[in-house]
Amino acid sequence: MHVRTLTAGLTAALVVTFPLASGQALAAPSAPAGHTSAAARVVTYDASATAEFRSAVDRGAAIWNESVDAVELRPVTTGQRANIRVLADNGWPRAQTTSLGNGTVYIGRQAVDQGYDTIRISAHELGHILGLPDRKPGPCSKLMSGSAAGTACTNPYPDAAERAEVEDNFGAALTGRTGPSARDSLFVD
Repeated sequence: MHVRTLTAGLTAALVVTFPLASGQALAAPSAPAGHTSAAARVVTYDASATAEFRSAVDRGAAIWNESVDAVELRPVTTGQRANIRVLADNGWPRAQTTSLGNGTVYIGRQAVDQGYDTIRISAHELGHILGLPDRKPGPCSKLMSGSAAGTACTNPYPDAAERAEVEDNFGAALTGRTGPSARDSLFVD
């Protein structure tokens, strides 16, 4: 159970159980307008081994944070173990998920050398860790079309369907519903 929901529930129970001296019960505090009881799941990432791609990885994570509410990508703090390791290497970009929100991303220099955009690569590979598969062939407007959109494509933003899928993946995880499992494997590209 989420801490905020647990706290609100306990507060309401205490308010009902312990009336004021004047004999009136207090009303339980209400959530602010637009607030949902389930907060975003925090997923940490370690981009310390991304060399020249560090800012692109941070921007890719920020794009996901701007795009979805159910999950928040944060840089790992000192002494904390990251959910996602992000590494730079000389191969093709790829992601290996171990479970939803956990795994390793490789920002491969091979695609960068061929002219692919580093921020799009970062956002795309993080998308795999968030439960999205490749969608090839596909237009530039679909982040998960990856390299199929060509080197001229620099769009690093997920489209509405991709955003909704991540919201559903992490919303299911927050509410205890069964989330994606077949996708929790190796993704290439």
